[in-house]
Amino acid sequence: MGEEEGWKEGRSAWHAGPHPEIAGDGWLALDDDDLLMRLQAVEDDHALDAVLIEVVRSGRHFFVRQEAAKRVCNRDLLLAHAGDRHIGQILARRMNRREDVIYLEQLIAESRHLEVRKAAEAQLIHLLQIHCDA
Repeated sequence: MGEEEGWKEGRSAWHAGPHPEIAGDGWLALDDDDLLMRLQAVEDDHALDAVLIEVVRSGRHFFVRQEAAKRVCNRDLLLAHAGDRHIGQILARRMNRREDVIYLEQLIAESRHLEVRKAAEAQLIHLLQIHCDA
């Protein structure tokens, strides 16, 4: 199936590889294979959040965007993308503080996306178990 074939109403079209309008040597200028390799090589302790957020905001396939989101150190940067079901799942799974309970409950109640609600529910159960055992 091609990148734009078969996309359903309500879903955004995505593009494989660099967008034709993007030139240069930035990460978004890489094809998907090279970009995923670069994402996999990101160390835990990095200063690349700005670059990673560019990938998250891009029109790349959701898998590429999720891989970038998984590596963002400052999870608060992902909050602006919580409505994106693919990024919302990653964000929900990274919440582990007591104050995150309210946000997870809000996601469960308000998200239009089943995948985000399920991820938030699973993380809320995990979070409650951690803090109840402590």
